[in-house]
Amino acid sequence: MNVQYAPHRTRLEAAIADADVRVLLMVLVHLTGDLRWLAPPYCPKRDVRLIPDPSAGLPEEIQAEVRQAVLAAFCSGPQQPVIVDPGNALMQRMMSVCLGENVPAEYAPLIREEMALVPRHPEWRAPRPHTVESTNVLIVGAGVCGISLAVGLKKAGIPYTIIEKRADVGGTWSTNRYPGCGVDTPNHSYSFSFAQKNSWSRYFSRREEIHDYLRNVACSFDILEDIRLETEFLQSRWDEKSRRWISLIRVNGSLQEIKSRALVTAIGQLSEPSMPAIEGSETFNGILFHSMDWPDGLQLDGKTVAVIGTGATAMQVVPTIADRAGSIAVYQRTAQWARPITGYSDLISEGNRWLLEKLPFYAEWFRFNMFWRYGDGLLPLLRKDPDWVHPERSVNKANDRHRDEMIAFIRSELGDREDLVEKCIPDYPPYGKRILLDNGWYRTLLKPNIELVTEAIGRIVEDGVVTADGRMRPADIIVYSTGFQVKEMAGRLDIRGRTGMLLRDAWRRDNPTAYLGLCVPDFPNFFCMLGPNSGPGHGGSVIFQAECQTRYITGLLMEMIDQGVEAVEVRQDVHDAYVERVDAEHEQLIWTHPGMSTYYRNSHGRVFSVMPWRFVDYWSMTHDPDLNDYDLVRP
Repeated sequence: MNVQYAPHRTRLEAAIADADVRVLLMVLVHLTGDLRWLAPPYCPKRDVRLIPDPSAGLPEEIQAEVRQAVLAAFCSGPQQPVIVDPGNALMQRMMSVCLGENVPAEYAPLIREEMALVPRHPEWRAPRPHTVESTNVLIVGAGVCGISLAVGLKKAGIPYTIIEKRADVGGTWSTNRYPGCGVDTPNHSYSFSFAQKNSWSRYFSRREEIHDYLRNVACSFDILEDIRLETEFLQSRWDEKSRRWISLIRVNGSLQEIKSRALVTAIGQLSEPSMPAIEGSETFNGILFHSMDWPDGLQLDGKTVAVIGTGATAMQVVPTIADRAGSIAVYQRTAQWARPITGYSDLISEGNRWLLEKLPFYAEWFRFNMFWRYGDGLLPLLRKDPDWVHPERSVNKANDRHRDEMIAFIRSELGDREDLVEKCIPDYPPYGKRILLDNGWYRTLLKPNIELVTEAIGRIVEDGVVTADGRMRPADIIVYSTGFQVKEMAGRLDIRGRTGMLLRDAWRRDNPTAYLGLCVPDFPNFFCMLGPNSGPGHGGSVIFQAECQTRYITGLLMEMIDQGVEAVEVRQDVHDAYVERVDAEHEQLIWTHPGMSTYYRNSHGRVFSVMPWRFVDYWSMTHDPDLNDYDLVRP
């Protein structure tokens, strides 16, 4: 990595005035190799806010000294950074100083990969075997997971084909086009480690930017040529004789058969809308649709709109359309906790965009800050304390403190509207459901054309919605903001394993399970990305999960090729032991708290969707596959 931007001195001088000083300190260590920047008086103060103070709590004269040192190091002429990869010991020290808190040593190798200081993808132990060409992979879905795996397989030289039923790549970011749609994780960590530099306009980007990013990644890594768009997956079965998956697809109305050594479903958990069964919906004379199917060019001006649901989608939709619609009735079944985020809607300044693109190591350390603040730091606060005296409202002392803080925020937003305060304060512990970010939600509820309805919906009639108390509220447009069919996952696909069993039958009683969220007994050479208990529940992003699973799948296929193995099937005892560990861990966490419902749990109360592990744990579990976990079939 050459540092050769001396002509940009004036630009840098202006840009670093807005820079995060804790990140600049780490840049100095890389550029100069001088470790004095990791010692007093330069050590940043701990700041637990999700968007921390860029001053890092340091005196102005120290900030000025750091900025001048960066300017001198960057503009001194062409040179190599003294330190590119700090190694584990120095990395731990740098992370701890950067955050103002001790970061456990186990995070060092993970973050070195996250920053792309060392390779994330597995390497061949010897020259690539000639037999690699026989291990072709069929990937179903061209969203985040499919793109991630394609990049990993291409790097390893393993042939693959992606089929995508829609006309574009991007998965959920291609299909969800509702107003206000965007990411609720900072996009500098909601990006691939191998493609982390992107000229984002915001810290929390809108759908269009994320979709463009994913399309650009697919283009930059030359995987578009391997994607067959508008191609529908119909079914697949494992053929024991040939040890291949035989899949049936539909292209332009004609049926085709594809044989592959491995089959991967990369459709995720949020690809099929959940449509509520409401009496009378078929009689509605207006426009009715799920938020995922938001019509292009929908006219809202002056319209009476009913939004059913108050989850993440509604929190983005309602504030966005509030000033366009004539009136909006929002139908709430359960109140949601929402965290206030300073800067959620802010644009990234021109100076910071320049730093993120041009200043070596700035984007990497900014990414680390976001990864940490939206990651494992929250999980300890979600663990049940058996001695806690208020289990009805929170799970431990820190969780209760967060509850008080969020209630104070709700009251500060709603003022003297006690009727709304009562409706908006949940009766379950904070983070017991999906973590939501405030997008002006509470202020929107104060608008005169917005009504928050908490009475249960009785039925839909020709011109509106009738609640259980008999009141009819008129509607021209009804929007179902009711989430997705999370429980089915890959089980909704017609996939038959070694004994002819359907995957949906293996996952009967709405209870999907998989080893590492990936592998299912009786289904050889099959992987379901972002499968059971692998969704991020306490923060983070699906992109991190996708990269962990990409490394595991690619690494396992490479091991099979190296060892001359034709098929692997996860052992039943390994699978069962893993599921047992998952369930035992979840019993200690908030999502099994009684007295609330969440789509993370099935009808039997088992948490099947999100993982109970820290991100560093899951990264470690999926880093280096072990063939001993599998029954092996050799030629």
